[in-house]
Amino acid sequence: MILRNLGSLNSLEFVLSLLLIMGGLIVCLTVHEFSHALVATRLGDRLAKSMGRLTLNPLAQLDPLGSLMILMVGFGWAKPVPVNPQALGMNPLRGMAVVAFAGPLSNTLMAALLCIPFKAGLVAWPNTVAAFFQSPTEQIVATVLFILIMINLLLAVFNLIPIAPLDGSKAILGLLPRQLAEALRRLEPWGPGILLTVILLDVFANTRILIGILGPAVNTLSELMVGHKVF
Repeated sequence: MILRNLGSLNSLEFVLSLLLIMGGLIVCLTVHEFSHALVATRLGDRLAKSMGRLTLNPLAQLDPLGSLMILMVGFGWAKPVPVNPQALGMNPLRGMAVVAFAGPLSNTLMAALLCIPFKAGLVAWPNTVAAFFQSPTEQIVATVLFILIMINLLLAVFNLIPIAPLDGSKAILGLLPRQLAEALRRLEPWGPGILLTVILLDVFANTRILIGILGPAVNTLSELMVGHKVF
């Protein structure tokens, strides 16, 4: 995996690597939230647009606490896009499902586009993040592209987990029969606590629960898109 051997970098290279990853995360999160706002607006809900969320300006999309988490642990979140389900012009649960899918779909499409230089043979798949500092320009470009692909695929798969407040929880409600969806919605208050517990265990106890869940799906998508695994 490209992130191996981070320990072999000197202090400046290590910091620059983290800044590169955090910058990529900010870009990908911004596109993700913008996509929610764009689809909601196209479906007739003007709430996100009226609150300034129909923009690719990261300052409008990032959450202060989520941004702090990006700086502290390398993973965070953006501000959820406000949506009025009753204004979406369809069954509210179905409408929310469409809006919810827009975020992960945008990250998947972005990853697919970033794979084109690899598929076209313009750049070679990098081996380690150290290549960013030790190789010619083509390898630097390849490393940056890889990191963006990795982040996009991780965000897409992570957000499709059907636990509130992730997109997957809203998406699955629109696919289930109404009675089952309503029953599942009553479990939503427990979702953030479960998710936070798993993240904290991964960060501080190195349990690798999330990577165990996300890794196979991310690798499958990566192999389909470019013929290489991410992890």
